[in-house]
Amino acid sequence: MSIIGWVVLGLIAGFIGSKIVNSQGQGFWLDMALGIVGAVVGGLVASTFGMSGISGFNIYSFIVAIAGSVLVLWIYHAVMGRRTI
Repeated sequence: MSIIGWVVLGLIAGFIGSKIVNSQGQGFWLDMALGIVGAVVGGLVASTFGMSGISGFNIYSFIVAIAGSVLVLWIYHAVMGRRTI
C-alpha cells in the first residue's frame, strides 16, 4: 500500500475512532496522526494474534485500522487526561 493510501486509511480510521472514543475529536492533524499510528498498531496486534494485518484498501483493513485507532486514542486520553486551559 502506498504512502497516500496509508494517509487516507489513517485519516478515515482516525476520524471514526475519534468519534467512537470522544465525540468532538482531537483536531484534523492529530486525528490523522493518531489514525495512522492506530492503523499500524491495529495491523501489528492483528498479526500477533495470527490474523492478517492491513492487507490493502478494503473493509477488513478499515476494521483493523479503526480498532487500532480506538486503542491508540484510548491510550492517548488515559495518558493526557482531561486538561483544561
